Amino acid sequence: MADKKTFKLPDLGEGLPDATIVEWFVKEGDTIRLDDNLVSMETAKAVVEVPSPVSGTVIKLAGAAGDVVETGTMLAEFEVDPDAPQRAEGQDTGHHHGPSGGGKETGGKGRPDKGVGSQDPMPDDRLVASSEGGAIEHDGGRQPEQKSEAGDGDGERADSGTVVGAMQSSDAVRSEQASAVGGVKAMPAVRAMARKLKVDLGRVRATGKDGVVTMADVKQAAADGSAPAGARARAAHPGPTGAAPVAMRDASQRTALSAAGKPMRTRPPGESASGQPEQLKGVRRNMARVMADAHAKVVPTTLCDDADLHGWNGKQDITARLIRAIVAACKVVPALNAWFDGDKLVRTLHPHVDIGIAVDTDDGLFVPALRNADMLDAGGVRQAIQRLRAQVQDRSIPASELSGYTISLSNFGMFAGRYATPVVVPPTVAIVGAGKLAHDVVAVMGGVEVHRRMPISLTFDHRACTGGEAARFLAALLEDLSAPD
Repeated sequence: MADKKTFKLPDLGEGLPDATIVEWFVKEGDTIRLDDNLVSMETAKAVVEVPSPVSGTVIKLAGAAGDVVETGTMLAEFEVDPDAPQRAEGQDTGHHHGPSGGGKETGGKGRPDKGVGSQDPMPDDRLVASSEGGAIEHDGGRQPEQKSEAGDGDGERADSGTVVGAMQSSDAVRSEQASAVGGVKAMPAVRAMARKLKVDLGRVRATGKDGVVTMADVKQAAADGSAPAGARARAAHPGPTGAAPVAMRDASQRTALSAAGKPMRTRPPGESASGQPEQLKGVRRNMARVMADAHAKVVPTTLCDDADLHGWNGKQDITARLIRAIVAACKVVPALNAWFDGDKLVRTLHPHVDIGIAVDTDDGLFVPALRNADMLDAGGVRQAIQRLRAQVQDRSIPASELSGYTISLSNFGMFAGRYATPVVVPPTVAIVGAGKLAHDVVAVMGGVEVHRRMPISLTFDHRACTGGEAARFLAALLEDLSAPD
């Protein structure tokens, strides 16, 4: 009797309980060799290619593109080919169904490797952040290490960007719908590939179920040049039967009058839902978990004040000045540049300053780490931020750069808002929020003047910091911001 093997979805290195199928590289009945690409999976921050653990025939696959598979449940089932190359018994594949150990692991090709489950992928691993970035080519090189620097903000895996905890396992596979943005239905990874290949999704001929644009559709459009980005968007995309789009059809049928010509009487919105429920996934799914975890674990308190920028000489790089001020305040009051373990009641003060820069995107929140901010001058800060921003935008940011920061910054004021209560994400204990610049009337000796001021909100975990420490930190930050240069 042929030997069968069930391959369960491994921990893809981010401590999350599930991942979304992006694209299968095989179908049931196909033969596959050891370490050939089996499937690409989207996690909260990346699209990771999972290799086959055996050589043999594919018997069963867990769902289709868009389905969510829980970590530790069946991903694929194989009939093992005894005459083809197989991994030696007991040889580590680099995949894990739980927190990884600290020893050396061996990858599929017999080399020391941290495998797919690592946050520090070796050159042959393919790691591409999700949402707007699709597949990446194997180029033999290591992946390189935000427009927004605004928004809110892995055990042993230290994790300040994702939620780590007990994983709930079951055989459930939850189906997700491709999201509709701008009238076009597509998976986040498909949108990413379209942007990478400079394809206008609005002009791509959709062949997927219910008018969903697939990865193959995007690649075909790139090959034949039928939908170049930048060209005028087409009219609303018809459904698979050629009927008018649902949104247009609904809009044309809506009226304030009944069939009798009398004003229409409607029910309260709470009695029925007119929109289409959509399950969260990828970055936004992880954001929901992180925010819920932070809300459950942190005891937040917020202090607000205004930084007077009247003394600034000429045009200043606001973000670089905020970074410098945070570094200065961390030197004066190290208690806020720390991690706190609420279960063990252990506080860790850091001698260096790594600042998590909250980046808001259409698909959710990213918080890349500006490493060693205390060692950078203004030019170095700007260069590092531009690199991080570009990597977030094209979804090439390594997972290791999305965790491990010691304090956070949310520059939400570049959009709107003066004060806020930014969310502290464990294990960090503080986050600085910068509001929208304004010209305020300020009382001075002998009269009043109009000064340019920046609202500052400091949220801290009151379990790890006293109110006095937070106030002194805020005072030091304001003092540095007010300096002329």
